[in-house]
Amino acid sequence: MEFQEDPLADEKLKVAKRTADSTTEKPASKPAKSGEKHEETTSEFIASLASVLVVGLFIITFCLQAFEIPSSSMENTLLIGDHVFVDRVLLAPKSSWFPVIPYRQVQHGDIVVFLSPAEAGLYVVKRIIGTPGDRIHLRDGVVYRNGQALQEPYVVHNRGTPGIPAVDPYRDNFPAISMMESASVTPEWQLTIRQHLQDGDLVVPEGSYFAMGDNRDVSYDSRYWGFIPRENVIGRPMFIYWSFQTPANQYKKDSIADRVGFLVHIVFHFFDQTRWSRMLKVVR
Repeated sequence: MEFQEDPLADEKLKVAKRTADSTTEKPASKPAKSGEKHEETTSEFIASLASVLVVGLFIITFCLQAFEIPSSSMENTLLIGDHVFVDRVLLAPKSSWFPVIPYRQVQHGDIVVFLSPAEAGLYVVKRIIGTPGDRIHLRDGVVYRNGQALQEPYVVHNRGTPGIPAVDPYRDNFPAISMMESASVTPEWQLTIRQHLQDGDLVVPEGSYFAMGDNRDVSYDSRYWGFIPRENVIGRPMFIYWSFQTPANQYKKDSIADRVGFLVHIVFHFFDQTRWSRMLKVVR
């Protein structure tokens, strides 16, 4: 019997061989351990640290700044030893670089930190009473703005207490009383105040503000040194991040020995002299 050769036999064998080869298992690669971590190199650590420092420096320089309240002029809103974060952006001059930031003008009642017009390099915190165009005067300690007496529930009066005179004509009836009645008025303000007086009122000029402390009877403010230039405004206190019982004259002790001594005092009395109830309190 003759057998006819299958013409597809060779092709079938080739296909079968390829199939067998493809099904042959290859050795699996060793899986990575799930808990294994990449070890950070020295250069990567330095790069990460530099990034954190740059971001922190940017925030401190342009966005937030920490300040300590050194005097009692804003009591009871702000106490000596209150440490606050100040928003440097909100009241800054509007910039086209950051159009999404809600810039705004300084308003009545704003508490602001600014560079003192009377003493170079000194940071001061006060409440804004008058903005450009406002007419300001006091009668018996009551502030009148544009003819209307202000309702100021935040104001504290301590007249008559030890060290604070019960009667101070210049303090309580500004600007009707001659500056000769007060020894605290700066020479510059004595020379320039007259050009801003109209019918018994002090008129706030453009680009300037009139500010006073909430502790009205002891505050050294615009009554004594004049207006705050717009460019002197640093920002607005946001909240108290720490408060520590601090002597009234501590800010005047600037020697190394005094500073180290007070730092040691803080270390030993951190828990019992920190005002915990004031922590994270919003400044209004």
